[in-house]
Amino acid sequence: MQGGPAIRFAKTGDGRIAYQTIGSGPDVVAIPPFAQNIETAWQIPQLKRMLDRFASFSRYTHFDKRGVGASDRGGRVVRLDQRVEDLRAVMDAAGVNRTHLFAQSEGGPMALLFAATYPDRVDRIVLHGSGARAAPPDVDAASLEVGRERQAAFADAWGTPDSFTLSYFSPTLLQDRRVSEWWPTYERSAATRETLLDMFDQMLEMDVTDVLRDVNAPILLVHRTDDPAMPIAWAHEIVSSPADARLLELAGVDHYAFVGDLDEWMPAVERFWTGTISPTPAPQHADTVEVITLGTLEVRRNGEAVPVSAWGSRRARVLLARLAAARGWPVPREELIDMLWPDETDVKKLSARLSVQLSHLRRVLGGGVIADRATVALDLDHVLLDLVAIDGLDDDESVIDRLEHEFSPSDRYESWAEPLRAELDARLDRALRARREAVADDDVEVARLDRIRAERHL
Repeated sequence: MQGGPAIRFAKTGDGRIAYQTIGSGPDVVAIPPFAQNIETAWQIPQLKRMLDRFASFSRYTHFDKRGVGASDRGGRVVRLDQRVEDLRAVMDAAGVNRTHLFAQSEGGPMALLFAATYPDRVDRIVLHGSGARAAPPDVDAASLEVGRERQAAFADAWGTPDSFTLSYFSPTLLQDRRVSEWWPTYERSAATRETLLDMFDQMLEMDVTDVLRDVNAPILLVHRTDDPAMPIAWAHEIVSSPADARLLELAGVDHYAFVGDLDEWMPAVERFWTGTISPTPAPQHADTVEVITLGTLEVRRNGEAVPVSAWGSRRARVLLARLAAARGWPVPREELIDMLWPDETDVKKLSARLSVQLSHLRRVLGGGVIADRATVALDLDHVLLDLVAIDGLDDDESVIDRLEHEFSPSDRYESWAEPLRAELDARLDRALRARREAVADDDVEVARLDRIRAERHL
């Protein structure tokens, strides 16, 4: 089984994600690290040993992110909140309803964001050499320029005999001549130079520390004290957060999980996943999700209003209002960022913050958001939107009943809402006029219609 078990594919909106499943036992889904190939990874003896160990006590599923490894190539790597939805697609394709998560390196922010977004699908999380961020906060311009130069050099050497990946990330592997000589081949199977640069760029905006308070799943952090890529301080950051987290510190200079001390940390992970977890009921997914925007801004799941306390932030409500106003059409991410943070200019940080707000919104809606690198939209196959429902109304009284109350985002004077309000007001005005003509002899009904017109300033 040189390439491991058969490659299967989970379908996304514009491509396929390669995944493999091995072993039996409680489900574990592994979040991809920076760049890998799940098919050729089996040729690395140390990595194969780690995979076999996982398969000895779990049903282990791992996958390659879009644009990387055995997944469909081409195009740019998707953003963090899109990766969360890709993880859900892999779980659905693999028949995994609820799972433990195992994340390495830059996979940590993705695992934490998924757990905050879909808490009913995650039991426990193990982060190895990872954290809630993938780059230092508040990097000054000079340091950023130096970092970009080093990243460019790293990408230029990728897949060539000059590659310095192992010397930086895992110097212990250099002692294995077979692995070190074969490593450039593995790199070429994992990612292209352009993909690497794209991923480096995205890592600057990966910071989900704001959602740690929303992660209900217990977290075990395994971290080597001298990890060159992810400082152990980032693990301590999670331990000191509101999250339920504990840390297993190990001596060592290697970033890759499969190198060296497998027998030290794997038993702790096995106990964490299989020895202390209690049975949990199957999650109850909402059958119907309604978004109400006329007269109030509210989400109802199976007829029950989602409490305001569950939203996480006011910005998530504003975000929903804007997406609802678009009625399923995509809204540029840049527009959403300008709307939510009009006085801030740090695009990298604001992109990360938008991903956090999208996480809040997906959590409230149970999904319901379609996003790509440039745009975001409501998924009208998932949610029932009152603004869309009124398009099917063909009698004046029904239109009046629905439009008696105006579209109600958090700030009724937002400029982006004006075209929609004008459209709805015009439709209500036509319905009121037609209805008034039809009941001209009914003084009580005429008075009601005139009252509605006056209250709406028509």
